[in-house]
Amino acid sequence: MRIGELAKATGTKAETIRYYEREGILPAADRTDSNYRDYSDEHLATLIFVRRARALGFTMAQVRELLALSDHEDKPCRDVDQLVQRQLGEVTRKIADLTSLQNELQHMLRSCQADRIGECRIVESLARPLR
Repeated sequence: MRIGELAKATGTKAETIRYYEREGILPAADRTDSNYRDYSDEHLATLIFVRRARALGFTMAQVRELLALSDHEDKPCRDVDQLVQRQLGEVTRKIADLTSLQNELQHMLRSCQADRIGECRIVESLARPLR
């Protein structure tokens, strides 16, 4: 399939596909006689894998590692489990940070009952140093 078809099938921009190819995330595609890239079902499967891993928040370095591990079907899952556990910890930390941010914003809204900016507790609280 050509790059446009692969892009459409995976929801990935053509430039991103070319980037993944340059970076070795996707193997180089064969070329047609007219020098168009010709992507296979293997490229499609790899790109779906990459897109899913990225959607789950894995870094490109982690995606590379996951791809390398996926090439060894007979190995134990321990390394994959450790990567996922680290990612879960990172997601948990981000959720805690966002919850704290949400609480602070809600507190700011509750504290302001003013009609004018000069009396606004939100503007006042933004002027305070971070804790």
